[in-house]
Order: sequence, then C-alpha cells, then structure tokens
Amino acid sequence: MSLKTLRAKRFRRFSPVKKILSIVGARPQFIKAAALSPKLREAFSEILLHTGQHYDTKMSDVFFADLKIPNPDYSCDIHGGSPSEQTGRMIMEIEKIAVKENPDFVLVYGDTTSTLAGAIVAAKLGVCLVHVEAGLRSYNRKMPEEVNRLLTDHVSDVLMVPSKGAEMNLAKEGISKGVHIVGDIMLDLFLRNLSLIKDNQTLLSQLKLEPNAYGVLTLHRSESVDSKTCLSEILSALSKLPLQLIFPIHPRTSQRIKDFGIQLGKNIRLVEPLGYGEMMRLCHSAETIFTDSGGLQKEAYFLGVPCLTLRTETEWTETVDAGWNHVVGNSLGELPEHYAKAKSQREKPRPAIYGEGNTAEKISKILSG
Repeated sequence: MSLKTLRAKRFRRFSPVKKILSIVGARPQFIKAAALSPKLREAFSEILLHTGQHYDTKMSDVFFADLKIPNPDYSCDIHGGSPSEQTGRMIMEIEKIAVKENPDFVLVYGDTTSTLAGAIVAAKLGVCLVHVEAGLRSYNRKMPEEVNRLLTDHVSDVLMVPSKGAEMNLAKEGISKGVHIVGDIMLDLFLRNLSLIKDNQTLLSQLKLEPNAYGVLTLHRSESVDSKTCLSEILSALSKLPLQLIFPIHPRTSQRIKDFGIQLGKNIRLVEPLGYGEMMRLCHSAETIFTDSGGLQKEAYFLGVPCLTLRTETEWTETVDAGWNHVVGNSLGELPEHYAKAKSQREKPRPAIYGEGNTAEKISKILSG
C-alpha cells in the first residue's frame, strides 16, 4: 500500500464527511431547502429526497428551476389518496432509501405530510432527526399541520427553532434538550434575493398593476377550500372589499371552485401559480396580503406589507404581536374593519424577531459540532 493511499484512508477514518438525508415535498420546503442546502453541501454530503407531495409542474418543477435547487437524488412521486394513505406510502419509500443511504442525519422541514413521514422513519431506524422550523404551535389539533409538527417535535433529536416563542412552546411540553434558536430559514433566502424582489416593474407592467393599488390573495388549506360553505363565505367577504385582489390560484383551490360552482367577485383576478421570485415581486408592491399560508404571513412581515390571515389562529404569533398580521378568524363579516386596521398600521416598526438572515450558517455549525 502506498503512503498516499494510507494517508487517504487515515483521513477518511478521522475526518469522515457526514451524510444528511434531506426530505422535501411541498412548496414551503423547496424554499427552505433552497436556503439551507447550499450551506449544508459545504460541510456535508447531502442526499435530497422529494416525496412528490406537490407534483404539479407549477407547484414543484418551477421552484427547483427558479431557486436553482439541486435536482433530487430520489423522487418518490407519492401523491393523492387520503392523508393517512399518503403518509403510509411515504414511510415505506423513505425507509427503503434511508436504509440504502445509511445517513448520519435525517432532516425535515416544517409541518407537511412529508415531514411526518420522514420523522417516523428516522425515529424507527434510530437515525438522528433534525427538525428545521420546530416549536411552532397554533393549538388547533384539527389542523393536519399541527398534528404533523407536534408529533415530529416529540421524536426529534435536534430542534431548530425560529424564535424565542417557539423555544418556549417546546419547554411547555417538556422538550429542552437539543433545542437551538437559529432564526427563520426563509429569511436567508429572502435577503439573498432582495434586490431581485425589488426589481418588479416588468411584472407589474405585464399584469397592468400600479404599486400599492392591489392586494394579493392565496388560499390552499383544507379547512379553507374543502368546504363549499367555508370557501364561498371567504370569497364572498373578499369580493366586498374596495381593492383589486390578484389570486395566484393553487390547483387544488381551482378545482374546488369549479366543483362547487362558485362565482368570483369582479375584484378577484385569477392568475397561474407563481414561482418564488415572481410571487415575492408581486407581494413587494401589494397594499395588503390576504392568505391562509403560514409562509406568506412571514414573507409579508419581511416585506413590510400588512397581512390578513384568513384562519382562526396562527402559529406565527410574533407577527400578530408586532401588529403586522391580523387574524380574521370567524368574523368574516368584519373583514372591512380588519382591512382598514391593517392599512393604518403600515408604519409600525418591524423588530428582527426571526433572526438576521444567517440561519443556514447556524444550522450547519450546530450539526458540524
């Protein structure tokens, strides 16, 4: 054996490159992976697994291209069926890949079905589980996302939390070991792309929009769109606002509107789903954002655009405390009053409640330690 070969073997023995199996499946996770994966790949061997939870080209492929996310090493193409069926199928496929790859860490993001499936596999195989965006609580267990995040946190070994409030939520449940306040990973990507986000005149011209003269609307959660009564009430209330609403429509929501035969108000304008960059450019010059999305509540805060959350509660409570997010709840009849209040608070300060945009670096250092 040559001296060069012997030195190489010793280096691999004492300085192994650890392997991370990162699991994504839905739009918010693509955004988070775009921020974290480049930093992880400086110190680790990352294997990227796409479950297929969001499989539509406009909800998946466009984000990988737009954000320059590395192509997945594994694509499972699992979608459709009930949430339990989908979870079970994901568990089976993820386990096969985890056994084959034998990673040092399994890393999951947020609170989707893909998150829970990855967490269960890691826990069953005894692999160190890292949960990015841990500790969030809406305290509404009727939400599938609340169940997913709760169960994932309780089997995680390393919990990367975005805020002090999230850390406190975990402490209430007896979880303190392995908890790290790292800030919000989506802020990293937002700041990295801020100059491009501000350069939105081309998009506004294409859509024939003037800055601060329109709102942005998104709806996709099951509790918002799967009930004809609920979806009709939300859209009816929005149609009464004196503001044009640009609605990049989720494929699921589009299908529900067709199935239910709902007529949209004249102020609601449908557009195709947008990639990350276009969506942020659209939101940058919006007067107000109306959404049931957790991620967009944060992005509205980053942008300094008032947000009306079309839900009964939110896990992003810091944005509410800061006065930039208003939870409408069941009082849709009072939507005009919520809207007026939100507009009046545009000049409130926005403290750095989710860090300084260096979350990816913090996570990499923690896992390297």
